[in-house]
Amino acid sequence: MDSVTEVSPELIPTERSVVVQTQDLRKIYRTGFWFHQRTVSLQGCSITVYQGETFGLLGPNGAGKTTLLKTLLGITRPTAGRGSLLGKPIGDRSVKQRVGYLPENPYFYDYLTGWELLQFTAELFQIPGAERRQRIIRLLDLVGLAQTTARKRQLRQYSKGMLQRMGLAQALINDPELVFLDEPMSGLDPMGRYQIREIILSLKEQGKTIFFNSHVLSDVEQICDRVAILSQGELICIGSLDELLGISDRYRVKVRGGNPEILRKRIPDLSFQDGCWQGHLLGSPQDFIASLQLIDAQLILMQLARPSLEEFFMQQLRDRGAQIK
Repeated sequence: MDSVTEVSPELIPTERSVVVQTQDLRKIYRTGFWFHQRTVSLQGCSITVYQGETFGLLGPNGAGKTTLLKTLLGITRPTAGRGSLLGKPIGDRSVKQRVGYLPENPYFYDYLTGWELLQFTAELFQIPGAERRQRIIRLLDLVGLAQTTARKRQLRQYSKGMLQRMGLAQALINDPELVFLDEPMSGLDPMGRYQIREIILSLKEQGKTIFFNSHVLSDVEQICDRVAILSQGELICIGSLDELLGISDRYRVKVRGGNPEILRKRIPDLSFQDGCWQGHLLGSPQDFIASLQLIDAQLILMQLARPSLEEFFMQQLRDRGAQIK
């Protein structure tokens, strides 16, 4: 297996307890006639997630993200390796009371109302009646369904975004310490993604540990403390965005108007695209901004010159010859 890009352990705060850990986790599915065909879904996956982290697992379709999540939850058994959740071996039933889970495509009894679904889920966790009611009210408010008629409507009448929010509410009904979210942004419009993202950030503020799979990289970039990338079942890198993308003291700028000959003295790789002059800035950004007024130019964009998470993600896959589905 190729070496995994990983940050040194001393860069991670040691006072936080380990919530999720896997060591050389492998999963092979046997398919075909007489199960003679072998499909490797996970190969030698080792990760550690700390208390209070928001951890994003990235990868193309078929990379093994959902398999890893289901293995951690004890839904499927690993072929080899080991792991733990909240200090207990994966599959330990006592941990399930402390874990919340939103599948990628959750199935609910669609003849139930939103309130009835949450009440049913709360009863499974044996939450007492008075506390159950208060918790349902609080969760409906958290996911933005408290002030609508959604709580009284059957789930079959819900939109995709409403079902995702209700699914998130049921995942939180037991006030879990650890929350697993499998593609929580899948199929949502920009407003729905924004709402789910805000909910995840509110959970982060509460100190909950969040582990989620996603291919919506712009959302991951705004939410996660650390990310890992899976490709063809293999973990290829793990770390914070600063550690993976790097910290640059150079700026990429876009300018409208101005004299290109003068601009090129500060932007050696100056080029004209989409109606703007752009390139990488040399020298002080403050001095550059002050000089723009003198040449009748307008600053459109200034950002640190490091690759986006999407660019980094695609490059990692290309470097390993992965086919992007």
